[in-house]
Amino acid sequence: MQCDLFNLKGRCALVTGGSRGLGKAMARGFAECGADVMITSRHEEELQAAVREIADGLDAEVRYAVADMSERGQVDALATAVLDAYGTVDILVNNAGVNMPQPIDEVTDEAWDRVLEINLTSIMRLTRALVPAMKKQRWGRVIHISSVLGVGSKPARNAYSASKAALLGLAKASALDLGPFGITVNCIGPGPFLTDMPMTLLSEAEKEEFSNATALKRWGQPRELAGPALLLASEAGSYITGEMLLVDGGAFARAL
Repeated sequence: MQCDLFNLKGRCALVTGGSRGLGKAMARGFAECGADVMITSRHEEELQAAVREIADGLDAEVRYAVADMSERGQVDALATAVLDAYGTVDILVNNAGVNMPQPIDEVTDEAWDRVLEINLTSIMRLTRALVPAMKKQRWGRVIHISSVLGVGSKPARNAYSASKAALLGLAKASALDLGPFGITVNCIGPGPFLTDMPMTLLSEAEKEEFSNATALKRWGQPRELAGPALLLASEAGSYITGEMLLVDGGAFARAL
């Protein structure tokens, strides 16, 4: 007997920041379950390589689009391109993000504006452009990639934590707007995953601190986010909306 709960055959997914790390892992998971996928980032060579990896051995169609999510015109152009390609987007994963750590008394306007533009405004803008087609078909899945630093924080993560916490508020409001049309809106809050951003920003001591904070005493592999994303993207998660799913290896299980 076949289980169709996670079957995405006939669906199309857009994953921003999909050329590496968590975005690429989620895109591969969607493709393995039958979805056609479009990934985006700023770097065309990375996208071309990622498309080959995501599509390897699968029947799913995988495409890419170059887009800088800090540029509003490019966000709008991306929405137009994906709608021209597919007619609609069934699954939108807002994964692209940036972190520019600064203590609160050293936060610059430039860093604040860039983090909020990429991590929040571009997500609102892209979602705003794509949900009308979802409403017409009365089905859709919107997933914002937030962070455990959206529900807790670390020193100097002022702009990043503010933007990631705001995504949960955005998801809750949008869930109420879109629920009557069969569209769910949720956040995933990844904890410590082995991706370029934390590996670049953190010292060795900080990396060990993050690992020790989890119940599993290790960093997550990007592939381990594909399952939670599939849950929220498929019929398996059809009654989950307006929520934050923490995928943190049990870090927030600890009281102190």
